Amino acid sequence: MATIVMEKIGRVFISLQQIREVPRILTEAAPSMPGTVRDTEVPCYFRERYVCTGYRPLDQNWRYYFLSLFQRHNETINIWTHLLAFLVVLVKLHQLSETVDFVGDPHSWPLLILIVSSLIYSAFSALAHLLGGKSELCHYIFFYLDYVGVAQYQYGSAIVHFYYAVDESLHTYVNGIFMPAATVLSCLSCLGCCYGKYCNHRLPTWVRKVCQVVPSALAYTWDSSPVAKRLISWSTASNDPAIIYHFGQVAFFLSCAFFFTFPVLEYCFPGRCDFLGQSHQIFHVFLSCCTLCQIHASHLDFLGRRELYSSLHGSGDAAVFVGLYVLTVVVCVLIAAFMMRKVKQMLDFKAKSK
Repeated sequence: MATIVMEKIGRVFISLQQIREVPRILTEAAPSMPGTVRDTEVPCYFRERYVCTGYRPLDQNWRYYFLSLFQRHNETINIWTHLLAFLVVLVKLHQLSETVDFVGDPHSWPLLILIVSSLIYSAFSALAHLLGGKSELCHYIFFYLDYVGVAQYQYGSAIVHFYYAVDESLHTYVNGIFMPAATVLSCLSCLGCCYGKYCNHRLPTWVRKVCQVVPSALAYTWDSSPVAKRLISWSTASNDPAIIYHFGQVAFFLSCAFFFTFPVLEYCFPGRCDFLGQSHQIFHVFLSCCTLCQIHASHLDFLGRRELYSSLHGSGDAAVFVGLYVLTVVVCVLIAAFMMRKVKQMLDFKAKSK
């Protein structure tokens, strides 16, 4: 009997020892998470104007950057704003798929392209801010991917505006040229963003902003012209349920364009917006709100203007526009690949000259 009791006490003792070892085992299994560093400790191309601290150190293992999703640094909010937007749009897609026949109804394909392009740009943006800090090469790769996402989203915006929001008078003037022009402008926007990033080493910051903003502004002006015309004639469409959401998307886009171009808060409070309050974070929030308003407005147009857009667009138009979307994506990927080749040559030359 005493022997049995001693054996049980020994087992309990061994179990307690194992339990005490659990914290040490978890500590050894978890990756080391280096603290953040100041702007002076990272290369210039990683620095954001008036953001002084919160930069992640370069050349860590991939696990570190993935787990930095849960770390406090100056990209945390940028990552989570678009990650949450991705999840919200995904839920919206699931809800719409219960009532909209995205497979059998060609008239629903423009709406599907808008939602898919929204998921892609928000996912690519989150990845760029999460993984772009690993190295200079990764910085270019993931942000070029981000620019591809933005360009194809611009096309997604154009297709729903032209397909659902256009009226008969404007359709008469731009039919046949609107969507091909939207493809060209989306590709130019991708090229401008990639080139601006490529020239970041040699030219002032404002040059990069011009390369990014001007092509995107031209694309937005063209893509949103059907909505603009509709908003101008708002008094004759006061019973239009989608009009308030079209107003919303325009207001949110203009706001996010302002904060993207001008880092007002960082300039006014240098060093105080390193974690929360950066203009780029506000840009992300407004852009996500713009996208959600756009999706909702397009869904209302899809439901309420079917008789109009069915008469304006032939049975094969939707398929042609889907083809142009695929073409836009392919061309933008080729542009990014071409610019990455130039980046690789530049980085190789820098490495040899050291």
